[in-house]
Amino acid sequence: MNQRTGAPPTLAEDLLLLLFQPAAGGTIAGEGTLFYTLGGAVLADLALGDHVRTGSGRARVEVVPEHPPSDAILRAAWDYVARKPRGVQTVLAAIGPTLRAPLLERLVERGDIRRGTRRTLGLFTTTVLADGGNGRRAGLVEDVRQVLVAGARPAPRVAALAALLSGSGTLPQFHREIPWISPVIARAKELERGDWGAGAAGEAVTRTVTATIVNNAIIAATVVPRT
Repeated sequence: MNQRTGAPPTLAEDLLLLLFQPAAGGTIAGEGTLFYTLGGAVLADLALGDHVRTGSGRARVEVVPEHPPSDAILRAAWDYVARKPRGVQTVLAAIGPTLRAPLLERLVERGDIRRGTRRTLGLFTTTVLADGGNGRRAGLVEDVRQVLVAGARPAPRVAALAALLSGSGTLPQFHREIPWISPVIARAKELERGDWGAGAAGEAVTRTVTATIVNNAIIAATVVPRT
C-alpha cells in the first residue's frame, strides 16, 4: 500500500495502468512477462531519480550511496541493490515477481482502476477490473502517442514508458490508439536504445542508464514465452 498520501505515482504504476486493457475485459497486457517489465520500470524510476547507476560493463547496477528513494516500493528495490552491486537481470528476477499486487492496489486506491464483481453462469462471482473514469490512463496513452506518432520530444518518464511498452511486446494491442505502423515501430526501437533526442549532458547520462536497464528487462523477457 502506498502510505504517502497524495504522492505522485511511480513509473511502474503508470506502466501497469497503461498495460491495463479496459476494453478487453479488464485484462493486463503482457501478463506472461509482466514481472520483468514492472521490475524494469522500478529500476528505470530509480535511475531517473539518480538513486542507482550502472556499474562496470553497464550490465550491473549499484546504488548511489546515501540517496535512497522515499517511496516504499522503490526503497525495497534500492535496499536489495544496496547489499552489493548486481546484474540488472538478477535484480529484475528478485524484485519483479512481487510487484503486480501492490502496484495494482495503489491504482485502485487512486481511483485509476475500479475493482468490482460479476456473476458467471449465474453461479460464480468473479472479481473484475474496470477503468476508474478519472482520465489518467487516457492521458498516459496520449503522452505516449504524441511521442511515437506525432514525433514530440519525450520527457524522460514518457520515453521510458514507451520503451518499456515496446520491449514488452504489447504495443500492437494499442493499435486503435497508437497505430502499429513502421514509423511508430522504428521510433519505439529508438527509445529502447536511449535515443530520446537532444538534451542536456545530465539527461544524456540518465537516459543511457535507463536504456541499459530497459534493454536488460527486454532481454530477460524474451526468454519467457509470452501469453
